[in-house]
Amino acid sequence: MAAWNVHQPPRTDGTTVLVTGGNAGIGYFVAEQLAAAGATVVIGSRSPAKASAAVQAITARIPGAQVQYVPLDLADLDSLEASVGRMDTDALDAVVLNAGIALDGPQRATNDRGHELMLATNHLGHFALVHRLAPLLQAAPAARIVTMGSFAARSERLDLEDLHSVHEYDPKRTYGRSKLAQMMFAFALDRRLRAAGDTCMSVIAHPGGALDALTPPRPGVHRHSGHRHLLARPAKLLVQGKDAGAWPAVRAVLDPDVRGGQLWGPSRFGLSGRPHLEHPHAHMTDEASAEALWTASAELTGADPFVTGRATGSRQDA
Repeated sequence: MAAWNVHQPPRTDGTTVLVTGGNAGIGYFVAEQLAAAGATVVIGSRSPAKASAAVQAITARIPGAQVQYVPLDLADLDSLEASVGRMDTDALDAVVLNAGIALDGPQRATNDRGHELMLATNHLGHFALVHRLAPLLQAAPAARIVTMGSFAARSERLDLEDLHSVHEYDPKRTYGRSKLAQMMFAFALDRRLRAAGDTCMSVIAHPGGALDALTPPRPGVHRHSGHRHLLARPAKLLVQGKDAGAWPAVRAVLDPDVRGGQLWGPSRFGLSGRPHLEHPHAHMTDEASAEALWTASAELTGADPFVTGRATGSRQDA
């Protein structure tokens, strides 16, 4: 592949990209870097105030940047159709499925359908969102669906009999499993798109080790603590800031050499550095498990991505 300059990626003027959770963290820097490359960026966020701050930070930093906001609550499946309907575009060139939550308390939380909240937000919400976005993605010449995975998925395995962690709940394990589900869906989605001869592609990225303390400040979005930054400096040997954690997803969106079904991550031990192509672990691409997960996800959400732009089933409760 051709050399990739993380500080000067190719221009992408005239394209429109949705970044879920683009108001904070890695998602913010994905949005900022894509806007700097010329894309019209749509930030999907639950919080109007945080989204407004992100839009202001990007436009102040990048003169002429085109940044919009659409309300988006992935845990509320019934709201997704309205959210997509508010997007001011006839075609979507890419979506970065970045938004997510990581709970650390001992109490298991659920959404209004009884779905465990991390699975509901990180996987099921994105599964249903892709279903809703399918007409806009297929209206673009060669759209990309970029899923933000996680290092945490490497050591986890799905329990298809307990997707909602009812019988065994540990916050870290449940988070890792939700990210694994998201990645397995992304690999399965690309297999289905290729089999159907679709021009859309599904690509997977992960940020490696990305710390707040190593992240540059952005007014209204991220405050820089000099003390925390100094304490974290030795960690730069292995990990990086969230600005660099955005690089693999940005490359997955913009690099003309990227292909569907690929996994992109940082080059140094998968934790930091410039983005490079990785070989996914076998459990992430296991087809039988992915098909079982797909079936369960479709039943739980009443959606089936790229089958049709409208919901395919009745509402299913956990």
